Amino acid sequence: MFVAFVTCYLLVRFNSLHAHLSNDHSDAGPQKFHVQPTPRIGGLAIALGLATAYLYNRISNQDTIVITQFGYLLLAAIPAFAGGFMEDLTKRVSVLKRLVLSMVSAGIGAWLLGAVVNHLGIAPLDWLLQWPFVAIMLTLFAVGGVVNAVNIIDGFNGIVSGFAGFMLLAIAFVSFQLNDWFLLNAALAMLGALLGFLFWNYPYGKIFLGDGGSYLIGFWLAELAVLIVVRHPEVSPWFAALLLIHPVCETLFSVYRRKFLHGTSPWHPDGLHLHTLIFRRLNHIQWASRDARHKVQCNSMTAPYFWLLKLATALLAVVFWDNSIGLIASTFLFVVFYIWLYWRIVKFKTPRWMVKRDRRGYRPSANESVGDCGVGGGRERRSAHTVRFIRLRLPPWLTMRNRRHDPSRTHNAYRAACSSGQSERRSSHKNVKEAKQGCEGA
Repeated sequence: MFVAFVTCYLLVRFNSLHAHLSNDHSDAGPQKFHVQPTPRIGGLAIALGLATAYLYNRISNQDTIVITQFGYLLLAAIPAFAGGFMEDLTKRVSVLKRLVLSMVSAGIGAWLLGAVVNHLGIAPLDWLLQWPFVAIMLTLFAVGGVVNAVNIIDGFNGIVSGFAGFMLLAIAFVSFQLNDWFLLNAALAMLGALLGFLFWNYPYGKIFLGDGGSYLIGFWLAELAVLIVVRHPEVSPWFAALLLIHPVCETLFSVYRRKFLHGTSPWHPDGLHLHTLIFRRLNHIQWASRDARHKVQCNSMTAPYFWLLKLATALLAVVFWDNSIGLIASTFLFVVFYIWLYWRIVKFKTPRWMVKRDRRGYRPSANESVGDCGVGGGRERRSAHTVRFIRLRLPPWLTMRNRRHDPSRTHNAYRAACSSGQSERRSSHKNVKEAKQGCEGA
């Protein structure tokens, strides 16, 4: 945690030295929701934090098996991290190449750690997984898919870090119950690195994970999920499925939406992910604002929606870690809730308790028409003061009011002027009509 924290500080502090390579510009694509160029190489801090944890274990831990397995896991993560990190620097590594590198990392993990999916709790598939070739190929595609899925949900400050943090806590708890010190060390090492990074990423977004960070985290989570099922047959395979259901469901639904609903490439980025819709629809007031501070606040307020959702799934996974029926039911409920929430947001039928209210305190009154809403609206907006996300309205006896520009007087004068103008126009129109009739009579 300390090494990741210091590394992020140095990357932010000396951003001018590497900005031409590492900065992520705010107008770089449809999924960019920050207001200024920001370094996207936070994955380097995560990698250095994990390397430090390995060195610390090598010095202080006497269990050579734990140290060796930790080193193998780090070695296997290098291709996936390297592909994402090169994309952060060059912007020229395609999605297909990164997917292949993620599968290479999965192959190294299968070779060195035996991380191969050998059962799923479904009889026909378990019979197919008896063949080593089928099991290895399924593992490569599954791990590579999860790695890219985690990269897809990395859209706003703190989403991936919070998701990974709760998943790591669940794996660490079950590993402690099973006395698996390797998985416990690996989970806590990644959790510490994420905490050091999260300080600089949330809520102000001083640095981003980038593809390198999200690919490294995704591979680490996928490998731990596979290993805890492989090393401990009493753990249900649906334990890993429930922990990873959010990115997997997001990816599958995105492919379906792009390919079958819109007729575009499944790899073409768009702005219709669930986190993007929550950002635009549930925080619509700040989204409409031109103030950069409001946009940063809105960005940071998107992640807690997913934190609560992930906390619920992590708790259910911990409770039912050896109960396949409970895990399957929980996974099914998450998919149903995801589709229901997506449909409600798209149809503008989101429950009111989920919508972020207008914190700037302006609401047009009932007797305020379109033409005169701006007269008292400016004074009304200025009388509301925003401190972070809490709206404070000063009482009238504390508000400094300029009597020469009293909004009520101005409003009444404006209405009187409008009414007088309308009466003058009516009288002039009447005089013209009478003159025309006189001419026709003559």
